[in-house]
Amino acid sequence: MTRTAVVTGGGTGIGRAVAALLADAGLDVVITGRREGVLAETAAALGVRAVAFDATDPARIEAALPALPGRVDVLVNNAGGNTDRSRPAPDGLAGVRDAWLANLEANLLSAVLVTTALTPRLADGARVITVGSIAGARGPGAYGAAKAGVVAWTAGLAAELGARGVTANVVAPGLIEDTEFFGDTLTEERRRWNIDQTANGRAGTPAEVAALVAFLASPEAGHITGQTLHINGGAHLGR
Repeated sequence: MTRTAVVTGGGTGIGRAVAALLADAGLDVVITGRREGVLAETAAALGVRAVAFDATDPARIEAALPALPGRVDVLVNNAGGNTDRSRPAPDGLAGVRDAWLANLEANLLSAVLVTTALTPRLADGARVITVGSIAGARGPGAYGAAKAGVVAWTAGLAAELGARGVTANVVAPGLIEDTEFFGDTLTEERRRWNIDQTANGRAGTPAEVAALVAFLASPEAGHITGQTLHINGGAHLGR
């Protein structure tokens, strides 16, 4: 039986690289995201299916369920990003609250909602992989807190689903280039600072993150669960 995979935020960057690698490995892949045009272009290029919806909106997730696979062997929660980069600086306590909620919705609740919706469809031995961040271990701010929440939630999910052989893990990248994460906000000075934190003296690539996700998605990774696997060139040591 062909294994199926759902990759949220699959239109660009890490999500696209993950979808491409899983499809190359023979999985039947569905990518999701908010931008129909981007999804359609990526789906055509990779030979996968696309289902557009906002992963933070319960009603839109529920509306999309009939188009999603009835059996899910691999779920990759990749949708998210630092929403502070596209918002004005918060004004007053109400602004701070809104800014924090935006990051929590984009990075934690998106994964919780999609996973909850698809849990009845997870096959025995399924794999749930959520893309976290180095920020979840060392901050800062709302984005770091949201990604730290992903780690705590994943630990509970691993315990909840483990009796069925389902694994749940976090892949936490450091600086990864060739994505939309930074938009136009990454200065050369900041890029250099990030690279200087690494042991190997360079940024990572979406393909390298995808390779780690693909291993965790494989049948051979059945005894790895509840873990956060860092991929950052040594900028943060997972110990």
